[in-house]
Amino acid sequence: MNAGAKRRFIPPIFYIIIFFTSPVVFAQTLKACGHPFYPPVSWIGNGQLTGLAPAITKKIFTELGYEIQLITDYNWKRCLLEVQLGNADIVVAAYKIPSRKAFLNFTDAPLIADPIALFINRQAPLKVKNMSDLKGKTVGLLLGDSFGEKFDLFLQNNSHIEYVSRNSQNFAKLALQRIDYMPIGVLSGELQSKKLGFYDQVTALDYRINTEFYYLALGKSNTLEKHLPYLNRRLRELAEDGTIEQLTHFYSQEYIHSTDPVTPDSLTHEASKQ
Repeated sequence: MNAGAKRRFIPPIFYIIIFFTSPVVFAQTLKACGHPFYPPVSWIGNGQLTGLAPAITKKIFTELGYEIQLITDYNWKRCLLEVQLGNADIVVAAYKIPSRKAFLNFTDAPLIADPIALFINRQAPLKVKNMSDLKGKTVGLLLGDSFGEKFDLFLQNNSHIEYVSRNSQNFAKLALQRIDYMPIGVLSGELQSKKLGFYDQVTALDYRINTEFYYLALGKSNTLEKHLPYLNRRLRELAEDGTIEQLTHFYSQEYIHSTDPVTPDSLTHEASKQ
């Protein structure tokens, strides 16, 4: 492709940005929240909830005539609770697990697949061929996290669990060998370990727990269920035309190159006191 052709190519992300800046008459404002520490799906950066899921949520609901207010002061557990209580309307991306179906209506079309790996300290490797090899180990979990019903039940019955409010704390604990492992999506784990400065200290095992999927989820306390057919159609279209793949790459780079006031030294100091 010559230079002129390259200049004429306009990627899908351009159209999404233009769409956001186009004048739209909104009928109603909806409150949406998401995982604050899960790039590139969603995270809070520079005081904003950003990432693939907020961008897609905002785009599709703007098409429906809604304005989306992205909430930034919820941790993950509180995000789910606020939607359950009816104080927020949308979870921009969540796993579809039985306990959440009681208060969330999920799309049938997934937003993105999320293979789950176990991240460990490189100096304290684990040999894991099946879940039974993890019995008695100390696992670091973020408040509100789930990794599928089967693995959640295994952790509750066979592990010592240390909960944290931020994923960065788990990476610091791994660096200090305060926990044995942490489960997290492969892509998000790799991005966070690089961004936080722990890539040389932690790594993912080849063993995969499972592959979960992130879905757009609507609170059952509102009247948004009627839009599920449209949401499903648009999610499939955005997957088929490559928009979701391109946004995944875009927000991966956005996270890596964004400014972050947290340093590895401050994280390990904080983790050492817990």
